[in-house]
Amino acid sequence: MLNSLKHPNLSSQKEVTMNMGQKLLHYGDTHHNKFLEILRMLLGVILVLKGYYYISNNDELNKLLLDNKFHLYNYVVIHYVAFAHLIGGICIILGLLTRIAVAVQIPVLLGAIIFVHAKAGLLTPDSEILLSVLVLGMLVFFFFYGSGPWSMDNYLEKHKSEWDTGSSEL
Repeated sequence: MLNSLKHPNLSSQKEVTMNMGQKLLHYGDTHHNKFLEILRMLLGVILVLKGYYYISNNDELNKLLLDNKFHLYNYVVIHYVAFAHLIGGICIILGLLTRIAVAVQIPVLLGAIIFVHAKAGLLTPDSEILLSVLVLGMLVFFFFYGSGPWSMDNYLEKHKSEWDTGSSEL
């Protein structure tokens, strides 16, 4: 009796979710706006500047982490955050492995919002929570949108046939 109540075109909720994700990725690959390309590059610049800031002001990031309860892996986190922002930001600017670079950034921004900025609050004069939330939103957007036509990913995809000979002659 329960089988007769199911929608005839939907075999399972998992397929619906998977199809929605595939549709979002396909839409991101086929619809590109030049303004969004510039926004992607600006996002990369922001991340590179933050990474440079954390490397040049290592004590600042260390102080933020020491204020929290995570004392064991502070130096690992400091280096991960700084280099994820630097390398990921450069990849996002160039449009090279954009979705991977964005996926590496998302946990960093979530951690910053939850563990660092939320404690300070929204209305403090030196709060960066709004910038972090904005950057996180842009990262999630570009995870689905992809790199776009002004990117190394697009260039490499278009010129793949030039160096893809199909044989390995060494």
